[in-house]
Amino acid sequence: MSKPELKPTPKTDTRKTDQRFDIAVVGAGIVGKACALGLAQLGYSVAQISPDLEKTISLSAQFGQRIYAISPGSREFLDGLQIWSALNHQRIQTVRDMRIFGDQNQNKEQLHFSAFEVGKPELAWICEADLIEQTLDQACRFNKNRTPLSNSVNAIHIHPQEALLDLDNQKTISAQMVIAADGANSPLRSAVGIHATEESYEQKAVVANFICTTPHLETAYQWFLPQGDILAMLPLPNQEVSMVWSCSAEHADQMLQMADTEWEDHFEERANGAVKNTLGSIQLNSKPASFILKKLQAQRLIGPAFDPKVILLGDAAHVIHPLAGQGLNLGLRDVATLLKVIGSKEAFRKINDPLLLRRYERQRQGDTNALIWVTDRLKKLFGSNQSIEKNLRHWGLGFVNRSHFIKRQLIKQALGENHLG
Repeated sequence: MSKPELKPTPKTDTRKTDQRFDIAVVGAGIVGKACALGLAQLGYSVAQISPDLEKTISLSAQFGQRIYAISPGSREFLDGLQIWSALNHQRIQTVRDMRIFGDQNQNKEQLHFSAFEVGKPELAWICEADLIEQTLDQACRFNKNRTPLSNSVNAIHIHPQEALLDLDNQKTISAQMVIAADGANSPLRSAVGIHATEESYEQKAVVANFICTTPHLETAYQWFLPQGDILAMLPLPNQEVSMVWSCSAEHADQMLQMADTEWEDHFEERANGAVKNTLGSIQLNSKPASFILKKLQAQRLIGPAFDPKVILLGDAAHVIHPLAGQGLNLGLRDVATLLKVIGSKEAFRKINDPLLLRRYERQRQGDTNALIWVTDRLKKLFGSNQSIEKNLRHWGLGFVNRSHFIKRQLIKQALGENHLG
């Protein structure tokens, strides 16, 4: 989508509006679809706008490459949308344990999180992005309050009472509020003048699925490797695992060119036998893919400054390193917070009341800032080859693992339950 123009419209503007909605959601990812569905379920008329809305998502026998760790808080939110129970649970894997190893792969450096420690049946669920999107699509199609528009936004005009969106089909729609869920390169964020700080990690994440000969025991594994790489193996059903390998762009490109038979030796060489010792022999079961890693944070979550009518959600507001597996969960917390703010608003307030928009912004900034800061510090600590940082992280893993209080607090944050109440 090209960047739409921001056009504050003069009071004398008499342009014809083709359709009027309460809210327009721009974006067709999981966050955008969940937001459109949730707002429609609250009874608002919602236009969902994206060129690829008509794309049909089909699931093959093999698991997809895009895999997410769904926290209990996100599961509760999806359950509230009546999505969780509609998912095919034969394609979802429960996680009951997490084991994190330092670059020497010694047990004394290991950090072990267990659902049993905090009295929970699960820590997370591993789920395909396509499975969630397909189920959201089905739910959206049956909601009469949501109107799909397979278009791009060419311009946004800010009126005192509403925003006008010029679409690429030469039509104009109006909405009291616009939701920007249009990704990390958000054209709407740029159009309304919200600055985002961005930092490249100079890394890519390579994702692929493997069949393993040793049961994964419903455990997610992560290794911080000597080269500064971060390797995660997430459990999937049918004794499969999903790999997320964060590494230099050069190394990532090399892995994408490897033959299927080269992977086992590559794990042995780069991970010092840790993968084979844990999961046995592995066999590639999907085509590898990669994506660029960066940190991004919008300075504001509402705009434009002179008359806020646009709210940022998901990757349009923040992008974090995948080492903590919290990117999608953070976006779903954005949606949950917005639905709560709008759903509990005073009867006399309009949905685009600046006070309501600022409530959303305030409630999300603390959670977002904390998670971005912690994830960024962990990435830089474990990505360093300096001896001081190495000694610190080795000591830190063991120290945290021995402290039941700290571990419980970390697990509590990862579960995400406090942020969705």
